[in-house]
Amino acid sequence: MTRMHKPPHPGEVLREYLGNMTVTHVAKQLGVARVTLQRVVTCAAGISPDMAYRLGAAFGTGPELWAGMQLQFDLHEAGKVKRPKIERIAA
Repeated sequence: MTRMHKPPHPGEVLREYLGNMTVTHVAKQLGVARVTLQRVVTCAAGISPDMAYRLGAAFGTGPELWAGMQLQFDLHEAGKVKRPKIERIAA
């Protein structure tokens, strides 16, 4: 399957959700370390399932939104890796 475009890292979307709020403030509300949230916002780390649930609760979205964005980003990145040809396994 060919991907049409590069999906954004969820941290880029999260920056939009933060608006004028500081990372420190939001991290405290989420109950996570500031550095943990900062790493997501700067796209240095991905969104874990736990973080997806926290973000979903905080912003009124489902955790599936955040986890889905992370999955799409990860699949796109994994699709760039050259792999050997793999024969289909007949069941």
